[in-house]
Amino acid sequence: MILGLIGALAIVVQDHAALHAAPRSTATELTRVWQGDVLEIRGEQAGYFKVYDYRRERGGYLREESARPVDTSESQAPELLAVLKFLRDSPGSESLGISYGAVYLKAAPASALTAEPFSAIAQMAERMADQASGGASHLAEFTPRLDVVEQFGVHMKNLEHSGRVRICYDGELFRRVLTFPAAAPAERARAVLGLTRFDCIDSNLGPVARRALDKERAQLLDQIDDSQLDALMRGRIRARRAGVWASIAYEQERHGESASTASERALAELLGVRPEDLGEDRRSEYLDALVRVGAVRWAGSAGISQAGPLLLTATPVEGGQTCVGLKDSRHPQIPAVVERCTYGLVRMGSIQSIPQGPAFALAVQPLESWRELWIFHLRGGRWSIDVISPGLDEPEQGYVDFAGFVPGRSRLLIAREVKEGGRFRRSFEELRLDDLALLRQASSPGLLRDFSIWQNALWRRDTLALH
Repeated sequence: MILGLIGALAIVVQDHAALHAAPRSTATELTRVWQGDVLEIRGEQAGYFKVYDYRRERGGYLREESARPVDTSESQAPELLAVLKFLRDSPGSESLGISYGAVYLKAAPASALTAEPFSAIAQMAERMADQASGGASHLAEFTPRLDVVEQFGVHMKNLEHSGRVRICYDGELFRRVLTFPAAAPAERARAVLGLTRFDCIDSNLGPVARRALDKERAQLLDQIDDSQLDALMRGRIRARRAGVWASIAYEQERHGESASTASERALAELLGVRPEDLGEDRRSEYLDALVRVGAVRWAGSAGISQAGPLLLTATPVEGGQTCVGLKDSRHPQIPAVVERCTYGLVRMGSIQSIPQGPAFALAVQPLESWRELWIFHLRGGRWSIDVISPGLDEPEQGYVDFAGFVPGRSRLLIAREVKEGGRFRRSFEELRLDDLALLRQASSPGLLRDFSIWQNALWRRDTLALH
């Protein structure tokens, strides 16, 4: 973050500002400079600064209204810090604010530095990355500004999620904030939130590296004392903890370990969040945690006792798959009536027998935050297995719950929560058991008469879909 320039400096305050070969608008345009670019002033003439751009290794003339001279002497440090604090809370001025932050760090004596400027620069870097991740047009617009802040050691990384490019700040200055023992609780909390984001995890991480990362994230979050935070920040920290512990529970079960403690911790942290404290802008963080915890709802649960005569069995096979079959307990030597194999986690504790169907419902979790519902049912006189997924698009986040059965009408009740295209959607549905065709759908179970009468009592007690 330390500038190597030694002359008088100016910070560009306008985008697309033209650098001319002479101090007049009709002179040859050499290049364009952007908000936040730092130039060395070598003179003034006819309303223009004569400047040198070390980043582009060229000089020229820039109109004076396009830049602001800055003094890097120690006496000017308080004024530079005041500008930095103002720009920190001014969306759209991130590259300008980061430049002022870099100049402040050059001016301020090391003994006077606190966590505040590092926190401010990191917050603006994170916000800039979020803005640049809005799509191809956003990235094209922000690429020059990203190049500006790169010169100050503010590094971004490009990650791909579900076919979309995500720009993420690498978090170096958030880590720097955590090295200050006297950092304010809110500064430490913001730093930890910046370092534990789910959308900035490389999807190509191997299982060992991902487990290590989740352990590190959990430790960072546990360093924060909730009692020292305001309601908004406390809710954000608890929601993030809930999501991280849900990830830990999933990984533990994948490795054959008990996930009971992790899943209970995830649920406890989620229930500790007051959604109304987060406001409209941060509500998505609560919903994200809710769906992640909902996906691991059955983690750590033991298999249930089945009365038979038809039983669901789960058999591990070579290659890491588990094959789920429907067998007749009266004839154990006969192969399964119907069978399906999966690399996902089979939640045997979720089995719901529907004698009136006849049918069985089983939760299967193929991904960290994606849980499906498998339906075993008679169709045309033969048993078949159909999979109900949380959504129709590529897996992002979601889960499906068995919510009840309507006897006599052979209708299945389910609840879904899913994140698709960055938006969360919750629905309660009534399906025809024979072919799982959608008959009715509503945003609230109270809007469906059969849900009010036939919903499963255990589902109502345990589901997160009613939160």
